[in-house]
Amino acid sequence: MKLLHIDSSILGEQSVSRMLSRATVQRFKEHNPAIDIIHRDLAAVPVPHLTGDHLAASPAVMEDIAFGEKLLDEFLNADVVVIGVALYNLTISSQLRTWIDRIVIAGKTFRYTENGPEGLARDKRVILAVARGGHYRQGTSLTASEHAESYLRSIFAFIGVTRLDVIAAEGLAVSEAHRESGTRAAFEALSALDPRCGF
Repeated sequence: MKLLHIDSSILGEQSVSRMLSRATVQRFKEHNPAIDIIHRDLAAVPVPHLTGDHLAASPAVMEDIAFGEKLLDEFLNADVVVIGVALYNLTISSQLRTWIDRIVIAGKTFRYTENGPEGLARDKRVILAVARGGHYRQGTSLTASEHAESYLRSIFAFIGVTRLDVIAAEGLAVSEAHRESGTRAAFEALSALDPRCGF
């Protein structure tokens, strides 16, 4: 089994999304010690934004294009993808968005047909380890303002992913007590995650 571990928070060791993603990967590793893990830290090694030069494939960007192909291969070869997702300004970080731009590729992870788009990444399981400063879960006043989990659910569904789990820590910036309870609730949800599910 191959697992791709993506971190996107800029907070380093203080990041709750990194703690959750690391613990999620550890659950899979405990279940399958031989699991092949690739870790990509998008804050430490940012993925460059796509530009018009990419479409023209000019010589100046050939190295960057090769890097993008490596990112796509990592995703395509993974059975499980664990993503640490920090909520920044109501959505995902620009670092994570640039990575998504490198894996949502026509002819590779989706295609257009006469009946509309068809996802080609149906053999993946994606787990989102989400950290949010406020309370955005369903039924709260901020639900409509949450554009990280909702966007990721949409984009992964677009490319065919049907096995998507979300572990979310909420209220992390409200108070220390909320941070502790939100983190504890997320780790409790994580402990119920079945690393065998879908395989």
